[in-house]
Amino acid sequence: MATPEERLAGLGLTLPEVVPPVAAYQPAVRTGDYVYVSGQVPIVGGKPAGTGKVGAEVTPERANELAAVCALNAIAAVKAEVGELSRVRRVVKVVGFVASEPSFTGQPQVVNGASELLGEVFGEAGTHARSAVGVAALPLDVPVEVEMIVEAG
Repeated sequence: MATPEERLAGLGLTLPEVVPPVAAYQPAVRTGDYVYVSGQVPIVGGKPAGTGKVGAEVTPERANELAAVCALNAIAAVKAEVGELSRVRRVVKVVGFVASEPSFTGQPQVVNGASELLGEVFGEAGTHARSAVGVAALPLDVPVEVEMIVEAG
């Protein structure tokens, strides 16, 4: 059975460095068996990979891709806390925030980008409870932000 790291490599993905906080918080905090990952935005190479509102400047398809970038950044934060991703027993909860123009209602499809990547990386352990919320604006004018809680051994 492939490890999460091997599955990432099979997808052609490399875990980035943990994105440094843009305010007064930690990227992830472990308490007991749970890791709480702060909201991760689609930062690539130190810069936002996209900006704007979904349904206006950003297409839902592009926002879905950016949600996967957020999830990859969240996975990097988890790995920094637990060492090996095979220690993740379960992705428990994912919350996705989508900066949307007022009439846009496709937030669940946008956040699927994160959920689908988590499923590909963690298999059955990647299935999770989830919320997808439309918001007026996000930090750095990014279109999507993803936070999650994982159980790890």
